[in-house]
Amino acid sequence: MNKRDYYEVLGISKGASADEIKKAYRKAAVKFHPDKEGGDETKFKEASEAYEVLKDGQKRQRYDQFGHAGVGGSSGGGGGAGGNPFEGFGGQNVNFDFGGGFGDIFSQFFGGGAGQQSRAPQRGRDVEVSMQLTFEEAIFGVEEKIELDMDDECSHCHGTTVEPGHEMKTCPTCKGAGQVNRVMNTIFGQIQQNVTCETCGGRGKVPEKVCTVCHGKGTERRKRTITLKIPAGIDDGATIRVTGSGEAIGNGQKGDLYVHIRVKAHKQFTREGDIILSETHIGMVEAALGAEIDVATVDGDIRMKVPAGTQSGTDFKLSNHGVPHVNSDKRGPHIVSVIVDTPTKLSKKQKELLEQL
Repeated sequence: MNKRDYYEVLGISKGASADEIKKAYRKAAVKFHPDKEGGDETKFKEASEAYEVLKDGQKRQRYDQFGHAGVGGSSGGGGGAGGNPFEGFGGQNVNFDFGGGFGDIFSQFFGGGAGQQSRAPQRGRDVEVSMQLTFEEAIFGVEEKIELDMDDECSHCHGTTVEPGHEMKTCPTCKGAGQVNRVMNTIFGQIQQNVTCETCGGRGKVPEKVCTVCHGKGTERRKRTITLKIPAGIDDGATIRVTGSGEAIGNGQKGDLYVHIRVKAHKQFTREGDIILSETHIGMVEAALGAEIDVATVDGDIRMKVPAGTQSGTDFKLSNHGVPHVNSDKRGPHIVSVIVDTPTKLSKKQKELLEQL
């Protein structure tokens, strides 16, 4: 499906300034927000995509010169803008497996490959989870508990793999070296290679008696509860890394926990960085004469002064009512766009009064 011109999407000219682009996007975001009555998710995403390109000077220049193809809108055979010939695979890491055991052959002749690692893995697996927050939880932060079913440290041997009361002893196979020498007969003659000891897994030691609970694995499968403190101001798509809260491994350190944050859209507010955006409606008389109105913010209703002669679409800035900066006591602003409602049904008396005015 052909994409619409980004300038057309935001309703601006190609010579629009950065402020004009930002203002056009804000209005589109408020108008088409999918959680708002009458919103349109497709147009909301379209406007967001257009803004992400046009707000960036370099991306905008490429777009003006090459169109959608210049900013990743189409794929070509020559690689991405950065010269990476594998970018056509959608940004994924691509591993090529030639099959036939070529990798093993190369490792035998040139000293590479997994077979020559001198030690067993010393770190447990990383764990990834997703967490959904409300708009307010992301703004002000929250403490959440995560329950995970994972390999945790054995409660009997505490990960040592040894039955309590016993010790580790030198591996009888490799004599503590962690490696053994293997001789291979090839078409080029005999080749010697040091490989990881299968008895001790490269550690050089084995238990005098293996743990009777985990049977030498060093871990148990069980549920584990982790308390996670989400910082105020975290954004949708952010990832929190909790070191040492991943899966355990015998005689090694635990992996890490990665928590991917998703923030549920708000029906009234939209976020742009540290700015919160919303709109409020006033009557024609209030706009003409001026008024004080209550405006909803994440901090509750705020009294805001609307000066006489205010035009529809005028933005007002409420300082320090936006998104907190992560690990800081500073906050961004809340931008309120005022929409002036023009009456559509007037009584005869009202019409006469307006005509007199």
